[in-house]
Amino acid sequence: MSFLGSSSDENCQLRFREKLLAIDLELKVQDVESLKFLCIGFIPQNKMDKCRSALHLFDYLMTGEMISVKDPFFLAELLYTIKQNYLLRHLGYTKKQVECLLPIRGKLSPFRKLLYELSEGIDEENLKDIIFLLADKIPKVSMSSLSLLAYLEKNTEIDEDNVILLEKVFKKVAPFLLRKIENYKREKAAQEVTPPVDKETESLPQGQEEIFTPSDIKRFHGALTVKYDVLPIFPLISLMVGASANTLGSEIWTKETIMYRMDRKHRGHCIIINNHRFTSLKDRPGTHRDAECLKLVFEWLGFTAHKYDDVTKGVMDKILQEYKSHPGHADGDCFVFCILTHGEFGAVYSSDGVLIPIRSIMRHFTAQQCPGLAHKPKLFFIQACQGPEVQNSVLTEADAQNSKHLSLIDSVPTEADFLLGLATVPGYMSFRHIRDGSWYIQSLCSHLKKLVPRQEDILSILTAVNNDVSQQVNSDGTLRQMPQPAFTLRRKLVFPVPQNALLLL
Repeated sequence: MSFLGSSSDENCQLRFREKLLAIDLELKVQDVESLKFLCIGFIPQNKMDKCRSALHLFDYLMTGEMISVKDPFFLAELLYTIKQNYLLRHLGYTKKQVECLLPIRGKLSPFRKLLYELSEGIDEENLKDIIFLLADKIPKVSMSSLSLLAYLEKNTEIDEDNVILLEKVFKKVAPFLLRKIENYKREKAAQEVTPPVDKETESLPQGQEEIFTPSDIKRFHGALTVKYDVLPIFPLISLMVGASANTLGSEIWTKETIMYRMDRKHRGHCIIINNHRFTSLKDRPGTHRDAECLKLVFEWLGFTAHKYDDVTKGVMDKILQEYKSHPGHADGDCFVFCILTHGEFGAVYSSDGVLIPIRSIMRHFTAQQCPGLAHKPKLFFIQACQGPEVQNSVLTEADAQNSKHLSLIDSVPTEADFLLGLATVPGYMSFRHIRDGSWYIQSLCSHLKKLVPRQEDILSILTAVNNDVSQQVNSDGTLRQMPQPAFTLRRKLVFPVPQNALLLL
């Protein structure tokens, strides 16, 4: 019996090494350097210096019992961190499973993750400037962003309790990365004053609370399925907070994944309707920040963005006619239409106070009306209330006017390849800060910037936006918001990863 047990163990060990070999074959040189950087502190430096491939690294991790046949999670964490999520399949994990386990089983320190994230944000020009500023602290040799940070750490110029040098350098060279450092300092300070949580018994991540109770979810679901008769009538899918991209729509994505084509001559056009001033409604301060963020993000994604301010009904009609018959659609991959304005359920206001049904806007781009966009994804993002106006705090406003009980069926065309991203569920408000912009659009832009480089599809991104916005509350905790995407997409929509970094406003 012991002989049989030994043989079985050897077979398991062999299969595990075969999986590691398969992972090694798919990793690039830069990936190996990233893994080595993340393993600083887990592998002795003298052994780290001898690593010439991922296989060497895996051997050291196995020798140090950091990974094993029974527990390969640390390697899964490393692959997730360097955004090689497609390799997780070799270890029997999915991206969602890793994300759920990280708060409990993650081994990488916040400081290590901070340094890696900073290195990811440094482009070649930034690196040259940093090397110039630190010329008296580093050797005159060729350095990558990772090797530079590793050298500073090795020479105690920086450590988990001292990021002053990083702050000084990035303030001059890459101020858009300062937020990562500030977040790190804030989280570290919180950990120092907060008693440790028993990871075996905690039900929610530290520092989070259950914003939406089961009764809240039931109320939202009732608003969608009973009051508005959405799901029984129209074959679309709506994403609610807490829904998993793997379980939601599992009947669609469990088979071999099919993705929309994203390799034509250009990505497509992005239209942004930005209504700030109205003839008969109150102004919408803060909307220009949303408009600029949308323009920056979609241009970063390769779209040609067109922004129109304070659009009347007549001008809206001209815009719709122009892009309905635009010759550029033939060579484009996708089409995006964003509207920032006041609204009622199922409709938005023009700057001269005319109520325009969302469906009438989207109808211009069906395959029959706009053949150039046939079989291509058409995305519509609406920042406008879908319910009645309420009492607001000083710096938070609602984009609502009087509400009428319409049906969501009147908003989305009855054909494939459309996505409608509403800032809020039917009957409810959406919120806009008069300086910082709206919760929904700011979260959308932030998550596109964060998750497109990880090759997340648009529905997974919007699920993350749902979760983010649902946890936001105003200063006195009385206002909440839940976005609602609805779609008839037939395939996964994954934007190609842009080569350049993006600096949001």
